[in-house]
This record gives sequence, structure tokens and C-alpha cells, in this order.
Amino acid sequence: MAIPNQNVTAIPQSRSPLEKKLDQGFIGLTQIFAWGVIVVLLLLGFPIAQQAIPAIQQFGLGFLFGSDWNPVTNQYGVLPMISGTLVSSLIALLFAVPLGVGTAIFLSEDFIPPSIRTALTFLVELLAAIPSVVYGLWGIFVLIPFLRPFGMFMYKNFGWIPLFSTPPAGPGLFPAGVVLAIMTLPIITAISRDSLASLPPDLRQASLGLGATRWVTIFRVLIPAAFSGIVGGVMLGLGRAMGETMAATMIIGNSNNLKISIFAPANTIASLMANQFPEASGLQVSALMYAGLVLFALTLLVNIAAEWIVNQVKAKYQ
Repeated sequence: MAIPNQNVTAIPQSRSPLEKKLDQGFIGLTQIFAWGVIVVLLLLGFPIAQQAIPAIQQFGLGFLFGSDWNPVTNQYGVLPMISGTLVSSLIALLFAVPLGVGTAIFLSEDFIPPSIRTALTFLVELLAAIPSVVYGLWGIFVLIPFLRPFGMFMYKNFGWIPLFSTPPAGPGLFPAGVVLAIMTLPIITAISRDSLASLPPDLRQASLGLGATRWVTIFRVLIPAAFSGIVGGVMLGLGRAMGETMAATMIIGNSNNLKISIFAPANTIASLMANQFPEASGLQVSALMYAGLVLFALTLLVNIAAEWIVNQVKAKYQ
């Protein structure tokens, strides 16, 4: 005897009061954590801004465009340090972004056996565990002598270009940027690799099924889909480069003069603060705090720019 089909509708079970309480407690806990991040940010920024007030009142915005840093006469300007911070970080990104993203693609695709891929991933991430002072010593005794022939070649053949207008004399912007690139490489590689590996397999299969080659799939499908994560890794690497102190202090030359050449000694805001805080007093402390506030603002502007770029790319592919 045939049994007629009957539509059976599942009756949702009502949640117990305990489960509702736990959900509400979890939501409240996450809100506390979110507000805690803002509180920590304010606790960092407010004391710095408070101690920078005397320098802000005396120098105003001229502090950002002045190039004289003289504790004897209490004349302070941070433009050479802003330039050194931005240029050294830019040099680092020019090397670290293509190398890091390329390494992430290599480690997230099936180019090599899993055992070798795991070993290479471990070696790349091991770079993040090396102390900054070791990078600095390596830069002094290995990297600077290694880069000197390249610097001399660029100076002799392209010295008419302002970027190469000075001979490499040892510490300078270029070797500092190369060291910062190596230090930011594991951050960019790890986050980019995780972003690519977390994409749904359907994206790759659908692209290949439509006739796209493997490289077209990588560059036209996978990278745009993981773009926000890749940009996040790049911005974290940039933040590391802009805030690096010990390695930059040992390699960049610590010169407060503003020069265009990448082979000339320079300085960064972080290096300036590390070098002068132990002996600073009076208005010099306030000027250093003002410089720290400038670095704080630069980092914030970089993150805002990164968010804008991500939104523009998302709008393009939606």
C-alpha cells in the first residue's frame, strides 16, 4: 500500500534561557574587547600628545618642515627624519612586496611536494624570530660591503640622477631599506599565503573549467579575491618598517641632514628617539614626543590609505 507524501515541517526548538544568557554575555564580551582596543590606542596617544604640547606651542607646524635639530639652541625640525622614515620604508616595500607575494603564491600552489613546502614555510617564518640587533650586525659586516660595488656602479654611471648623486660611504638609506625588506618579508609572506590558502577551491576550479590557464587563474582570480588580505599584510609590514628602531639605527647612518640620494646617511623618527631620549631634557623631550606623535599620525594615515585602496579594489570587482 502506497504511503502518500506528506510535507514534514521541522519545528524549531526554542532556546533555553541559559543559552540566551551565554549569547548575550559573549556579545558583551566582544564589545568590551573592541572598546578595549580603542582605550589602549587613547592611552598610548594621549600621554604622548600631552608631553608634546610645549614643542607644539613653540614650533607649531613648522616642526614638520624644519630640518635643523640642535639641542644646544633648542631648534628642532623633523623633516629629514620624516623623509628617512618614508623613503627607507618605501625601499623596503619595493623589495618585500613582490618577493613576499611571489613566495606566498609559490607556497600556496602545488608547485612543490607538501613536505618541501612545509619546510620552506618554516624557514620563511623563522626570519621573524631573528632579533633586530642581529639584522643590524649582519647589515654592517655583510650587507653594506656586499652592496658597495652596486652603489659605486650606480654613482659612476647614473650620478647625474639625484637619487644616486653621492657615493656609498657605508651606512645609508639603501642598505637600511634592504634590511627592513628582509625583516618585513615574513609578515607579508605569511599573511598573503594565508589569504590565498583560505580562498574557496571553487574559485580555482571554476576558472580552470572556463578554460583559463593556471597563471591567468592566479593573477586574474585568486589575487583579486585575496587582495584585502594581501594589502593587510603589506600594511603590517610597512608598520614594522616605519617603527623599526635597532636595525635602522645601526645601518642608516643617523644623519639629520636632508639629502635626496639613497646612498647618503639619513635618519628615521624611531632612530632619532632611540638615540636621543637617554640624554634628553627639557624642550628636547617635548620635541621627541612631538616626533613620536608625527610617527603615530603617519602610521594612522597609512592605514587609512590602505583601507581606501581595498575599498576601491572591492568596488571594481563587485
